[in-house]
Amino acid sequence: MKYIIFLGDGMADYKIKKLGDKTPLMVANTPNMDSLAKKGRCGLFKTLPQGLPKGSAVANLSVLGYDPKQCFEGRGVLEAANQGIELDKNDVAMRCNLVCIEKGILKNHSAGHITNEEAEVLIKELDKKLGTDRIKFYPGVSYRHILVLKGYSKDIDCTPPHDVPGTPIKDIMVKGEEKTAQLLNNLILDSNKILKNHPINLKRAEQGKDKANYIWPWSAGKKPKMQEFKEKYGLKGAVISAVDLINGIGRYAGFDIITVKGATGLYDTNYEGKAAAVIENLKDHDFVFCHVEASDEASHEGDVDLKIKTIEYFDQRLIGNVLKRLDEIDDKVTIAVLPDHYNPCSVRTHTDEPVPFLIYKPDEEPDEVDHYDEETCKKGSLGLIEGENFIKLFLGKV
Repeated sequence: MKYIIFLGDGMADYKIKKLGDKTPLMVANTPNMDSLAKKGRCGLFKTLPQGLPKGSAVANLSVLGYDPKQCFEGRGVLEAANQGIELDKNDVAMRCNLVCIEKGILKNHSAGHITNEEAEVLIKELDKKLGTDRIKFYPGVSYRHILVLKGYSKDIDCTPPHDVPGTPIKDIMVKGEEKTAQLLNNLILDSNKILKNHPINLKRAEQGKDKANYIWPWSAGKKPKMQEFKEKYGLKGAVISAVDLINGIGRYAGFDIITVKGATGLYDTNYEGKAAAVIENLKDHDFVFCHVEASDEASHEGDVDLKIKTIEYFDQRLIGNVLKRLDEIDDKVTIAVLPDHYNPCSVRTHTDEPVPFLIYKPDEEPDEVDHYDEETCKKGSLGLIEGENFIKLFLGKV
């Protein structure tokens, strides 16, 4: 048996009045997910344990059968792993966003989805001006970068910027261990002195784009300990994602990291390229984890129409193209589809409701669900599950 998980990041949502009290997943045209639901079995999965951050790192660890309470150390260390950044045991790594702040208010978490090329110049400038032998900035993708501190504490309270658009920054500055919090708050304020009049930002302003005029560090942690997936479940795995966080989890899990040209993490990602990569890698792997970020980004922007479009692309351009080529696989294939967490467009951040999931196994009797969405999956025969139960159900380990 071979295995595929299709994960639509942040795909689940609340009912929206302008959609006739339906969710984007309910109104989107999703023939392939609906077909798999009709032939498979459905349920709800609580991916976010109580007391942990409501984020993709925790949720995706849960999906892959890891206990986040034991191995979650912040998303910074996971993204650092994917960038090949070697961490010592006393290093603290954290995500470092480029953000747009206007009149003391956090306008957005992404600096208007700044390009890789622009962002790299800005991060290197920050490292040159603010970096030391104990402070190091590493450029990443678009607005997502890494900050590593040597000899500082991870016991700090940093607010994820995508959780608080429209909030005065004075209300969300870093708290916790005094020396580390003071350092990070100084870096936030000092970054603006360097970035606000940088030629890249002046040009962005002329073009009507948001400036990347501050940094925002968050999700600090130290190097985690994780058992490899093959040792844990006996399967050789591959991960396909445009997001450093997901690829970082994959590296700690011992997966092969598959790079797809044109994969962006946004609505314009290369769905067809990802579909082809799923098929090609399923030929020499037991398990492929295919992650798409686009719906989550649409939700953070509060863009309902774009979210519907991303769901339809996920269904038709990714899942549909994989299903058309399954006959190339010389084995039966079990398929799961789910989001990692809710991200309602109305609140523009992650929430912790159990997510809808489907599992299609060849030759297994289906349940009565015939459409994949948040409401119909409540009626699925697999019920409400949590912890390692999802991956065990998926892999037939129960």
